[in-house]
This record gives sequence, C-alpha cells and structure tokens, in this order.
Amino acid sequence: MELVIATGNRHKLEEFQRILAPLGVGVSGPDPDCPALKVEETGGTFAENARIKAEAYFRATGKPAVADDSGLCVDALDGRPGVYSARYQGADTPYPQKLGALLEELRDVPEEKRTARFVCAICCVLDEKTVLTCRGECEGRIAYAPSGEGGFGYDPVFLWEGKSFAALIPAEKDASSHRGKALRAFAEQIRAHLYSHLQ
Repeated sequence: MELVIATGNRHKLEEFQRILAPLGVGVSGPDPDCPALKVEETGGTFAENARIKAEAYFRATGKPAVADDSGLCVDALDGRPGVYSARYQGADTPYPQKLGALLEELRDVPEEKRTARFVCAICCVLDEKTVLTCRGECEGRIAYAPSGEGGFGYDPVFLWEGKSFAALIPAEKDASSHRGKALRAFAEQIRAHLYSHLQ
C-alpha cells in the first residue's frame, strides 16, 4: 500500500516512514501530484483539521491520503497555542521567535504550573467509504529555555522526563511522542485493514 502524506514537513514525513515501513506501507509527500495544494485549516479541533487535510489530498490525488494535525497545549495558557500552534505569532514567524514569545508568556509561571502536552490527531482517507482516525498525547512541561539540537517546532522547550524533545534520539522520541503514539495506533488500524482484505 502507498499513502500520500499531506505534509511538506520532511521531519513529519520521516516519522511516518520509520513507523509504517515495517508494515510494508510506503509513504510519499504531496509532490509531484499536488505540490501547490494549500488547505485552510478551519477546524476547531486537531481531529477536524486532520480530516480536512486528508480529504483535500485524497480528492486532489485520487490516492489514499493521510494527514495529521498536532500542536502544543499549555495549561497555564488555557490550552494555547493548541490548534493554532503553527500559526502562533504568525504562520511565517520562525520557530526561534515563536519559542521566545511562548517563554515570555510563561516567564512568571512556576515550574509546577508549566504543565503541557503535545497532541496529535491522524486521519486517513483510504477511499470514499473508509476513513481511519486516531489520536496520541504526550504529557510534559515547558522549560525555561530551549535545549537540544534535534527535533523541530516546539521540541526544544518541551520537557519529557527531564529532557527536551530536541535532545532525544529518534527512537526515544518515537517511543514517547504524541505522533509516535498516534502513528502506532494508526499502524494497527492499517494492519487490521490490510488483513481484512486478505480474508
């Protein structure tokens, strides 16, 4: 099975590849089928946005399409930036500036109240009648300063078991992250789907 992953983010694509490859499921980005497709994320939840994107790429390519919507929810900020994580401080604002703004908002928040979670919702449109959905979460805290050389997005300020996501090796991150959890759940759904078609 080949799936189109509705993202231009190579880091996300690599995570999908690592977890789905053992199932014999191939993945590719939207190029060359619809490289210019832009989808407006108008949903109020991660699940709604994931479905909007998956359906748009399925219609555009005619191929099974998968999309995820994920973000950071900070308790002290009433769940912000949430579904607006990528658009926090402006969609084109570089992440170092987003991180700086987030840390400034939390400047006076003590450690015990810096709780947060990463959330990931995945939607896969296999055909007109078959839609798979799943969700993963990872609980952590917001650091006082960025750390780590890897990861992307908000990873440098999200602490899990004392280390930032940006400091984890890929295997550690896959085992603990919101996207890793959602992808493993998705992999089980794909496995069940493929098995059912062999009966």
